[in-house]
Amino acid sequence: MRWRSFFVGLAFSGTLLSAPLAARPAPDSFADLSQQLLPTVVNISTSQTLKPTQRSAVPELPPGSPLEELFKNFMGPRSNLPRHVTSLGSGFIIDPSGLIVTNNHVIDDADQITVTLNDGSSVPAKLIGRDEKTDLALLKINTRKPLPAAHFGDSDHARIGDWVIAIGNPFGLGSTVTAGIVSARNRNIDAGPYDEFIQTDAPINRGNSGGPLFDMGGNVVGVNSAIYSPSGGSVGIGFSIPSNLVRDVIQQLRSYGQVRRGYVGVNIQQVTDDIAEGMGLPAATGALVSAVTPNGPAAKAGIRTGDVIVGFDGKKVPDSRVLSRMAAAAPIGKTVAVDLVRDRQRLTVKVTVQRLNEPSTKPMRTPPPKPRQKTTQLGLSLSPLDPDARAEYSVPGGVDGVLVTDVAPDSPAEEKNVRAGDVIVAVGKQPVRTPDDVARRVNADLKAGRKVEILLVNRGGAPAFVALRF
Repeated sequence: MRWRSFFVGLAFSGTLLSAPLAARPAPDSFADLSQQLLPTVVNISTSQTLKPTQRSAVPELPPGSPLEELFKNFMGPRSNLPRHVTSLGSGFIIDPSGLIVTNNHVIDDADQITVTLNDGSSVPAKLIGRDEKTDLALLKINTRKPLPAAHFGDSDHARIGDWVIAIGNPFGLGSTVTAGIVSARNRNIDAGPYDEFIQTDAPINRGNSGGPLFDMGGNVVGVNSAIYSPSGGSVGIGFSIPSNLVRDVIQQLRSYGQVRRGYVGVNIQQVTDDIAEGMGLPAATGALVSAVTPNGPAAKAGIRTGDVIVGFDGKKVPDSRVLSRMAAAAPIGKTVAVDLVRDRQRLTVKVTVQRLNEPSTKPMRTPPPKPRQKTTQLGLSLSPLDPDARAEYSVPGGVDGVLVTDVAPDSPAEEKNVRAGDVIVAVGKQPVRTPDDVARRVNADLKAGRKVEILLVNRGGAPAFVALRF
């Protein structure tokens, strides 16, 4: 995967520790541990047949062009025949019967999957199940004898600075062991909705995907999945899916062939500092409810738009991503306590978790902006949401409010990514239907000395709160 390069500035404080901390010595050698764990790690190769339409197109060139020979040599002879491609990755055995964990992207779209064991023998593998959202897959191979299996550890106990080793198949070089430390925890790299990666400086390269990250007890604490690399090679920043998440997903793949996630029926978003200030919250923590699904579990429990969820099933909710993982992992049918902050008052409701059905979504087409009337102090040009405007900006039925037709450059609205085609549903929790409604609410809040205005904005049917600073 390719990411943009970035630089991080470090500032050192002058605070001194009052007492020296006890430090564990580095291992004298990883040899004994590596010898024990190597038989549990496998290489995975896949093959896929590409149709002619999937191949790179050769540009049409005039006959006799000097570039014709160049492209012929570079691209190879043109052919309408299918072409076979292969890819390599890693995995590890979790059951002596031949169950193997790897990344979904290692086996995605594969026609054939082959597993090579540590003794060099190769056997075909069957896909039991896969989960795109966590990038995990479960395979099965048939063997005549029980296989050595790795065991999951508790990734919550992996501390920053702990030694770890990675074993895998980098660049096709099987049975490769690398060592490093846990560099960070709970990293969000926007790989999916449930990101909480372990970051490590143990060298991880292409081909390591799907391989295990072991602690010094020989337990799997992560599945190596991604790297940060401007060059394509290891620069000491790798990411592993924590074993506690892996264990739950793999257990469901083993039982059902798919993942059954919990569903509460709310759209949530992060509580930023501006939103916390605008809503009078003591701190920017919890998950802000931007919409409640009609007749869903949350609606039946009395949860409302604008509530801030700060606790779920007896655990604190520090942010929206943690709540997403909590809800997804909650047992279907279980009734859980949900702690809320509503209008600065704390209350608790009971929600019965249902099973999540994940519909496909289509991006909304945003037409060119067409300014109309009523520019507010926030940098917004607004228009009534009449039938013509609804059709022009593809506003879904059932969404009511005031249409944004233009956003002024360098305005508070542009800074927070408000765009033409958005619909302002409410200002400061007060529903609005006309541009005058918006202007009156904004002017009243300005006179009252408020510094932040909270808008409930709907984009393509998806609502979200936006905090605009005057």
